[in-house]
Amino acid sequence: MGVQFGSFNSICETAALVICPLVGTDTGIDPSCYSRNVDVGGTLIFQPSTCFVHIVAIIMTAIMILHIRSKYTAVGRKEIVTFFWLYALIELMAIFLDSGIIPTSNAVYMWFAAIYTGLVAAAYACLLINGFVGFQFAEDGTPLSLWFLRISCLVIFAVSFFVAIATFKKFAGFSYLKPIGLWIIYILWPLLCVAIYVVSQLVLVFRTLDDRWAVGGIFFGVFFFAAAQVLLFAFSVTICNAIKHYIDGLFFFTLCMLLAVMMVYKYWDSITREDLEFSVGSKAAVWEVKDPLLAGDGQNYGGPGTHYPGTAHQNYSEEDTASNYHGGAPRLARRRHQRCADVRRRCPAIQPVPAAAAATGLSSEPAGVLSVLCGFVLQFSCDVVGVGGGGRCDVHGRSDMLYIFATLGLFSLLKL
Repeated sequence: MGVQFGSFNSICETAALVICPLVGTDTGIDPSCYSRNVDVGGTLIFQPSTCFVHIVAIIMTAIMILHIRSKYTAVGRKEIVTFFWLYALIELMAIFLDSGIIPTSNAVYMWFAAIYTGLVAAAYACLLINGFVGFQFAEDGTPLSLWFLRISCLVIFAVSFFVAIATFKKFAGFSYLKPIGLWIIYILWPLLCVAIYVVSQLVLVFRTLDDRWAVGGIFFGVFFFAAAQVLLFAFSVTICNAIKHYIDGLFFFTLCMLLAVMMVYKYWDSITREDLEFSVGSKAAVWEVKDPLLAGDGQNYGGPGTHYPGTAHQNYSEEDTASNYHGGAPRLARRRHQRCADVRRRCPAIQPVPAAAAATGLSSEPAGVLSVLCGFVLQFSCDVVGVGGGGRCDVHGRSDMLYIFATLGLFSLLKL
């Protein structure tokens, strides 16, 4: 197949694209081989196998969107979900355009085809912009980041829609006989966006991240994207003739593009680790402080001669302190742990009961009551602060310090 710049003739003779009935000639360009149609209630449905893949793609996209939304603290969550929404809209539009539910002879077909073209261009623009979210030029999830993405996609959609409808209707200097602008949007723009996205993510992985497994997601995504183009534009007729018109290259193109989009999700998921205690997904994530008793912020809470000596600065592992793009622990998490540590400092250091009574002048009964009260204060504080999913301040919804203070208090009250 010889592809000429600005011409859809050879492309549409091989691949049954949405815009092919609207370019080239007054009646469009028909493919030399296409998939069989089926009669459903007196309505001819073209490309039935491809329509099935479109439906599967919408379902899979919905699942991916739900998973993305469950990763509450992941980097670029709101930005990447925009890409998947656009992809879902493209697949929904393709069901009506590929299947012939909207006939090509109908006057509204060109308008839907123009909308479809705009959505495709906007989706690739969204993917391109998402490639730079990880570099944090603008903090992800902020109005600046989100509105820049939305406005950029809207501008690309509007320009592509105008070029498409002007080409179909042959006005404003555009013509379906020489659809150069439409060819750039439909053929060159996706290749350019994918190339820039892949390069940016490789730079991100090798210069910013410690984990190299994410490269696998990029590799498979590029593989499926390239396979989709080759199967559609090079082997569609061969496949169609070999399988006796049951399916053609468009079926494998749609399937491979779905797999490529799934690899985009897989790659994004692999490089965005959640802030552990705020995970709302199905997997339980634990923010664990390694100190068995008094996890603190580097200060000593005991002293010489006490039952619990001073606690030195804790050494936390990378897994306990890193989040997202291997940055520091989340500020809100540190704030909550600090609040629990502050409450601990308000309770006196616990000593063996006789020594404590001798040192403070308190009898064993007041010392025991004070110990029990401190335990319940810690429990109440942890309940209010809500350090969920993790540390020694809150284990399974209960303060482990409550048991320590309560036990010592009972020993003191019983004069043991």
